[in-house]
Amino acid sequence: MAEAHQAVAFQFTVTPEGLGFHLSREAVRQLYLAVVHSWKKRLVRAKNSFLTGVYPASPSSWMVVVMATAGSCYCQVDPSLGLIARIQHWLPRSEALTPQAQTVVSTVVFSTGAWLAAVLLFRRLLRLLLSYHGWMFEPHGRMSRSTRLWIAVMKIMSIRKPLLYSFQSSLPKLPVPPVKATITRYLESVRPLLDDDKFREMEALAKEFQEKTAPRLQRYLRLKSWWTTNYVSDWWEEYVYLRGRSPLMVNSNYYAMDFLYVTPSRVQAARAANVVHSILLYRRRLDRGEIPPMMALGVVPMCSYQSERMFNTTRIPGKETDTLLHLADSKHLAVYHKGRYYKLWLYYGGQVLPPADLEMQFQRILEDPSPPRPGEERLAALTAGERVPWAEARARFFSRGPNKAALDAIERAAFFLTLDEDEHGQEPARPGCMDAYAKSLLHGRCYDRWFDKSFTLVVYKNGKVGANAEHSWADAPIMGHLWEVPGQGDTPNGAETPPFQLGYTEGGHCKGDPRWQLAPPQRLQWDIPPEGVAAIEASLRVARALAEDVDFCCFPFSTFGKGLIKRCRTSPDAFIQIALQLAHFR
Repeated sequence: MAEAHQAVAFQFTVTPEGLGFHLSREAVRQLYLAVVHSWKKRLVRAKNSFLTGVYPASPSSWMVVVMATAGSCYCQVDPSLGLIARIQHWLPRSEALTPQAQTVVSTVVFSTGAWLAAVLLFRRLLRLLLSYHGWMFEPHGRMSRSTRLWIAVMKIMSIRKPLLYSFQSSLPKLPVPPVKATITRYLESVRPLLDDDKFREMEALAKEFQEKTAPRLQRYLRLKSWWTTNYVSDWWEEYVYLRGRSPLMVNSNYYAMDFLYVTPSRVQAARAANVVHSILLYRRRLDRGEIPPMMALGVVPMCSYQSERMFNTTRIPGKETDTLLHLADSKHLAVYHKGRYYKLWLYYGGQVLPPADLEMQFQRILEDPSPPRPGEERLAALTAGERVPWAEARARFFSRGPNKAALDAIERAAFFLTLDEDEHGQEPARPGCMDAYAKSLLHGRCYDRWFDKSFTLVVYKNGKVGANAEHSWADAPIMGHLWEVPGQGDTPNGAETPPFQLGYTEGGHCKGDPRWQLAPPQRLQWDIPPEGVAAIEASLRVARALAEDVDFCCFPFSTFGKGLIKRCRTSPDAFIQIALQLAHFR
């Protein structure tokens, strides 16, 4: 356990008098608390699995059914039409079960069966309701009567506050579209790009495909759709992302910026502590399923599967395809500062470290004068270059010994944190500051972001923060939800109803007093041979060439926002993409 690792639990000494044994009470206490914490998480997950399995019903509704059935029987009204008596007849005879007890047991059994049948019926009804897609094709602000009725029924069905995965098993399967409709949409999409001769040629190819190849492929697709809820997601993840052999940096990873006009604290360690603590509180709510699912129109739930891999996830390189390593839990953080890597425990006594303790730990890292070991400073360049050389270097230089232990500490961390030496943010007096800020988050120095982690949190010297996220584990809205919610608790005023509210002292430090007895962050040890250093430098050259080829212009646009775009009955996402394509065309 993480907490027990911070102290020496057992000490053995060999003396001429014999074998000496010392047991640390504090270490045993931390071990006990860690075990309790682990079992609490298991119980919470089991409870959530039950609650999401019976949604939109609840345990209280089961009690209502039992009491209503018992009350009916007491009033000499049998709602079971004789089933309760039959169940009582089937019960094993025992002296411990009196006739009255048998009646109670049979009533509870019947009520439970009726309640479960109602749950299945409601979940089936919910799936049928979610299969309605008419709202997607109606203009904004002009809903049809059927859509309004559908929304009203959906609100009634989901009146009980849902957990994150409450709708997951009720979501309809992704339908397989007809081949003819797919080909028609394809021809419509390429028509503006082709002249008349090439379009006629494309029509002939499409017709040949529809008549010869498509029927066989359509049968395979329907067969797969029968045993999976989404016949595209695994192929999309595999062939669009994981099989890509080009660098993740710039090509696939994306970034998120901090508030432009607000910097809650300019103390780097304090800002890092509050943001990390906020993210850990968000992770706890995520593990408990307390985060509400994303809803379109406030009633249409989106799939929440991708949220599971937000934390404790790393993309592992392979020669032909990468894989995603996801752990059920992780109790430490991987930190990078001035070319050195650290392992920082996030829990003590079974509880998340408060911001004051985290600030103290980060300050210890910032004040550490030790230099990087050979190859350590630019190690992360391996994650920024081509995937095949990284996979070969990983198998050759990081599969055993201290290098494997150190790499495991990074890959098995909750997420990655970079305490950056630079200062970034919006400064009106400095032209190009936003460009530099964006490029720093997108690729940095090409060796100070671990591009394989689900996300890298970057905290700059002046207190500004940002994030670089790997794309294969989830779409951007999942990361965007994480990025917005913790920030509410870190700002001076927060949101109207933030899930938590942190703050800073007048000096910009975290509130509270740190516990100085905490063990300092563990410096990761590396033993990289010259051949490994050469592989790192080769990947760095590839990454730098890619970063230097990025032409980035970032600026605040205040002429209009998404409100005007929506009033034009256009999706903001589609509007921006069309604008980018038009700018590129011109």
